[in-house]
Amino acid sequence: MVTLAAGLLAVACGSGGLYGGGSSSGNASPAASSPAASPTSALCQDAAALRASLNKLKHVNVSLGTGDEIKSDVADVKEKLNAVRAQSHGELQAQTTALKTALIKLQGAASTLSSNPSASAVSAVVADLREVASTGSSLLAALGKKCPSSSA
Repeated sequence: MVTLAAGLLAVACGSGGLYGGGSSSGNASPAASSPAASPTSALCQDAAALRASLNKLKHVNVSLGTGDEIKSDVADVKEKLNAVRAQSHGELQAQTTALKTALIKLQGAASTLSSNPSASAVSAVVADLREVASTGSSLLAALGKKCPSSSA
């Protein structure tokens, strides 16, 4: 239902607003492009969900007791990343692979932090979080070409 509403909104906005801007010429183009709006809308929705999950992960306060929280946040980001990968049909493979690799590394560091809390484990998590933030930003920038609202 949401995808349909987003597709209708895209058609309405693409024709110069809800009322077509008072011109009836050229309004066939948005209607002709509406079938392509559904996959893009799904990708954009998945990109927005990924952005939100990445923001949550990037803003965690790393301390000796946050390993399990970070692992949970990583699992959430991985789930959202898998959805983006499926919707992008391999177009963003380099960026999605880089983020997946960074997430796996962070997950390992978070496991170490959970099982053996130490200052060095905290440092490793912080370093890996920076890598996730960097690779995530690169992916969101690439997604921004298809979904401008996901690039922020």
